[in-house]
Parts: sequence; C-alpha cells; structure tokens
Amino acid sequence: MAILINETTRIIVQGFTGKIGSFHAQDMINYGSCVVGGITPGKGGQTHLGLPVFDRVKEAVKEVGAQASIIFVPPAFAADSIMEAADAGIKYCVAITDGIPTQDMMRVKNFLSRFPENERMILTGPNCAGTISPGRAMLGIMPGHIYQQGHVGIVGRSGTLGYEAADQLKRLGIGISTSVGIGGDPINGSSHRDIFEHFERDDETKVILMIGEIGGPQEVEAGLFAKENMTKPVVAYIAGLTAPEGRRMGHAGAIISSAGESAAEKVALLTEMGITISPTPAAMGETVAMVLAKL
Repeated sequence: MAILINETTRIIVQGFTGKIGSFHAQDMINYGSCVVGGITPGKGGQTHLGLPVFDRVKEAVKEVGAQASIIFVPPAFAADSIMEAADAGIKYCVAITDGIPTQDMMRVKNFLSRFPENERMILTGPNCAGTISPGRAMLGIMPGHIYQQGHVGIVGRSGTLGYEAADQLKRLGIGISTSVGIGGDPINGSSHRDIFEHFERDDETKVILMIGEIGGPQEVEAGLFAKENMTKPVVAYIAGLTAPEGRRMGHAGAIISSAGESAAEKVALLTEMGITISPTPAAMGETVAMVLAKL
C-alpha cells in the first residue's frame, strides 16, 4: 500500500518553471511519478516540460485534479505557497524549501489548524528531502535509484541519513514501503509520531526506522506513542552523540536547549520504551535486518 503517495497520486510542482523546480520535476517525471502540472504565478497558460502551467493552485486542482504538491518556492514566499495549497484542497504537501522563517511556519501551523482534522492537508517539511514510495512515486529530491521496494518504513529529520539507510538496506536485499523526510527545522508540518500513525495503519510496512537527532522532544514523543499504541517494532538512530550543549549542529532544530534533548538522553529514554537502537549510522541497515529476522 505505502503511505501518503503512490503511483496514482496526481502531483503539481509549486515553483515549477524555476531552475530548481524544473530540475527536480523532470527527475520525478523520469522516476514515474504522476506529475500533472505546476504553478508559477504570471505564467499560467504556458507549457513547461510538456505539462500545463497554472497561476494558482485552485486552477490546478480544478483542471488536472491535483492531489499533492511539492514546494520549490523561495523562503520569503514559501509559507504563502503552502497555505495556498491547503486552501485549494491539496491533500498532501512536501515543502522542500530551506530557510523559511520560524514565524512564517507558526502562521502556517495556525492556518492548518483551522481546518477540520479530516479535511486538513498533511504537510511534511520544510527543509526536507521529500517522500518516496519506491517503485511507485517520488515527491522529493532524493536519488530514487537507491530505494528498493519492500516492507520497511523510514521517517527522519535528515535527508542524507535517510539516503544512507536506504542504500544500506538495499545492499542487504531489504526494501522500503515509504521513506518520509519530516525536515530539520524547529517547527515542521508533521512529527515522527504523526508519520508513525500512518505506518501503523499500513499493511505493507512491517518495521519502522526512525532517524532522529539532538534537539526537541519529537523522537521521545514518538517512542512513547509506539510503546502505547503500535504493534510494529521500531528501530531508531539518533545523531549527535558528541554534539556540545548550546551549539547548533546542521539543522536549525538540532540544538540542545533543555533536559532530554541530547542524543544520549534520547537513546536512554527510547531504550526504556522498548525501541531498538542502532549504535552508529553505519549499523542502521544491519539493525533493521536483525529486527526483521525476529518477525
């Protein structure tokens, strides 16, 4: 089944005709994703990459039945683009853009909360690599060839560590149902816990790999949810064991600011919750393989 996207998901690209949007749109098309058009205000009515360009997301929803969107819009305008997608009825949106101001993301979260839960757009990112259901669809910027179709669900804040995990699993002959990048910013659209809920409902996913890092409570909250609500085993790798307190490491959200946010503390808490820990990034694949072998 996979989660969030599959081969029938009708995708539009916001920021379609820009250099970055064009490059990754073509890559998604080449992968086999069902890209049906894109958005660039002021260029509506044109054709780009053989697909229609629209001025507004509502037009794309009406004309080509758009269901999902990916954001390649500069940081200053990205929040408005996300909210436009939600207002137009898009079901799932991936925000690739890095550098969206925190206050803008607070506006986005507040805007999304106004919708009834069953009508609320799912958002992942910003500052993420996107989502891929191998062999079905790619809604992101990841190298699609390293992902093999299978039964492991991946959710992570780091795009590159997600790539590393996918490559390790493929080398071991293990495939992925869906890999979801939630982004490394302090305020993002979906948490690890949110994605856990989707994986728990997915018959195809047998094991979940959570890739986390220092800063914030998300990983521990997800571990608690898994302990109390999930029937599927979870493996976790937490980056940043050597990160000094108070110094940002890579992502904007990767900073230890209070108790329980260091990698060592997260590992200890997750272990208590029954989560299997990968001790190093190089061991993610073999740790998942060990858990799968016990099923």
